[in-house]
Amino acid sequence: MFCKGLKPGGLGQKSEKTMLYFNRCQHLKQITQRCFSSIHVKTNKYVQLILSRTFALAELRKSWHSTHTLVGDKNIVLMGPPGAGKTTIGRIIGQKLGCCVIDVDNDILEKTWNMSVSEKLQEVGNEQFLEEEGKAVLNFSASGSVISLTGSNPMHDASMWHLKKNGIIVYLDVPLIDIINRLKSMKINRIVGQNFGTPMKDLLAFRRQYYKKWYDARVFCESGASPEEVADKVLNAVKRYQNVDSETFISTRHIWHKNCKQKNSTKFFSEAVIEGLASDGGLFVPEKEFPKLSSGEWKGLVGATYIERAQILLEKCIHPADIPAARLGEMIETAYGKNFACSRIAPVRHLSGNQFILELFHGPTGSFKDLSLQLMPHLFAHCILPNCNYMILVATSGDTGSAVLNGFSHLNSNDKKRIAVVTFFPENGVSDFQKAQIIGSQKENGWAVGVKSDFDFCQTAVKRIFNDSDFTGFLTVEYGTVLSSANSINWGRLLPQVIYHASAYLDLVSQGFISFGSPVDVCIPTGNFGNILAAVYAKLMGIPIRKFICASNQNHVLTDFIKTGHYDLRERKLVQTFSPAIDILKSSNLERHLHLMANKDGQLMTKLFNQLEDQCHFQIEKILVEKLQQDFVADWCSEEDCLAAINSTYNASGYILDPHTAVAKVVADRMQDKTCPVIVSSTAHYSKFSPAIMQALKIKEINQTSSSQLYLLSSYNALPPPHGALLERTKQQEKMECQVCSADVNVLKSHVERLIQKQFM
Repeated sequence: MFCKGLKPGGLGQKSEKTMLYFNRCQHLKQITQRCFSSIHVKTNKYVQLILSRTFALAELRKSWHSTHTLVGDKNIVLMGPPGAGKTTIGRIIGQKLGCCVIDVDNDILEKTWNMSVSEKLQEVGNEQFLEEEGKAVLNFSASGSVISLTGSNPMHDASMWHLKKNGIIVYLDVPLIDIINRLKSMKINRIVGQNFGTPMKDLLAFRRQYYKKWYDARVFCESGASPEEVADKVLNAVKRYQNVDSETFISTRHIWHKNCKQKNSTKFFSEAVIEGLASDGGLFVPEKEFPKLSSGEWKGLVGATYIERAQILLEKCIHPADIPAARLGEMIETAYGKNFACSRIAPVRHLSGNQFILELFHGPTGSFKDLSLQLMPHLFAHCILPNCNYMILVATSGDTGSAVLNGFSHLNSNDKKRIAVVTFFPENGVSDFQKAQIIGSQKENGWAVGVKSDFDFCQTAVKRIFNDSDFTGFLTVEYGTVLSSANSINWGRLLPQVIYHASAYLDLVSQGFISFGSPVDVCIPTGNFGNILAAVYAKLMGIPIRKFICASNQNHVLTDFIKTGHYDLRERKLVQTFSPAIDILKSSNLERHLHLMANKDGQLMTKLFNQLEDQCHFQIEKILVEKLQQDFVADWCSEEDCLAAINSTYNASGYILDPHTAVAKVVADRMQDKTCPVIVSSTAHYSKFSPAIMQALKIKEINQTSSSQLYLLSSYNALPPPHGALLERTKQQEKMECQVCSADVNVLKSHVERLIQKQFM
């Protein structure tokens, strides 16, 4: 019998089989066109345009919410492999909600065919079975029901479009070992493809590509979870999916007022990524706590690939109203594919004793920045509004410049026409190789500009440009161009870094060095505080990190702050070192961590960082210093100790550390008590710093060209192996040039405007 709300007879209209995602984009396009076309006056024109952007997003989310409610005609559609427990879980959910439950196998297929599913499969064979199954599903409709699919339904596109248009598809992601054990006990003989002799493990792995194509929400099931537990997770996933306004972001300088919800000051993920920096000068952070995984969920990720880990974790941090799960998965697979030299993306290598190296340099530009900047451009391109161009402003201390230029160059041709990048770097504050790499990474939508100053000036100048509403408004009105950022001040840039810290811990578990739950320390060469902050967020999600060891070079303002609570830039000048990526005095992301420690006290953040801007120092209260020192320890490394660490490590193990990693190792040796493993972040490949490496290893031929130095080091057969992309860079015969400007914010503005004219006009 069909349940109430189950209607035999296909709907069959092609236009109704359009994914919600496409409807959503079209809806947004229509709204923005209507809003933008209504602007006529010149005065305060840019203000109206910005309001239009906000209105468009608000309208979009209204549409999303109105079409995603279980009350009424929406179905919960349970999808997963054979043996996932869809039928049992569907019945439990039906009882909880008091709604109709439809099992496709029993209630549709067998009643349509008047025979069992296994008999039908034997009669018609695999391919014809999929067609017959799809036709049967197309010939019914339901509303307000729980539908349990067959394991093979997702392999038929037309029927899945039919189900998706009126349902929330929930993927039951059950551990493979649980599935195989259940199928053995059930003695199932009606799985498409089973009769070809394909091992069940391979058959199930093949099916995954179809499941990830369709789902709206994933339920990541722990091994051994009961049907009741999974059913509760399904309901929570559906509730989150419906509640599109539940995951918002606020500025670190947001001030809460009594009896005022201040919804206008909160942003969605899409808006935070687009805007980069909050209008009050603060940085965007989640309004609520980070999502936390259970130990069972983490254990389920131990055997997963980096891409699989990334998708699970990012799905929990990005609401599907901002980026649908299927689209997010496509972005992740694109970001962490063949462009990484190591298939493990960010592998962990045992160095010696209790020390492990987290190798973050296997991306196309040889630094840890690739781990976020191969993904962030795709997130950004998805979130931006139509009918507007975007200019990304980036300040770099060395590695970010080439990484951001490379990342945004991989966008599709349409996105590259409306998204461009300009990166400002200290003309004499990066290594020769880094400079050549930044300049050589310029593409049709990306440029490099050298600045006759240091990184702190570049970063401060970019922030001032963002906060100059007259200038940004002028660009919006005159050129239809909005400014944004790709530094770690942008949430879309910082979030992907959480993945590799979690993945490193899981790798230690996978390799048998620790069991899940055992603590580890992390030691990170730190300049702008983004990398170490990402490790803090990994801990908030459930990774048991005991201590965060902050490693500085001779620019040790962070070390002094962690020890004293006094952030003091007075009488302090930036020193150029062998580790230029951490030659930073103003650490932007520190504000995010202080905001977290101070229980989201935006008023305090405003006071502290205004004082830093005006008086070049601030002091936090003793209670905050103690709270900081519960988790953080810090020290700094001299240039001599840095070179000595490179030399001694190579002689002991044949492994070459880059100068930033050497700084971290020196500090780890001093500060870590050896009672648990310490994961040292290796943030760049040594090839980028050949002169320093050759000096450390006492190689005499230091005055060679960068390319000959790189090839000489490659001949040593050391670990890690030579970086192929960096070697290829040295073969480029064409010498590219870049513009150079004085340390004047107005001059930088002029460069930005000229590049906008060049790209978009």
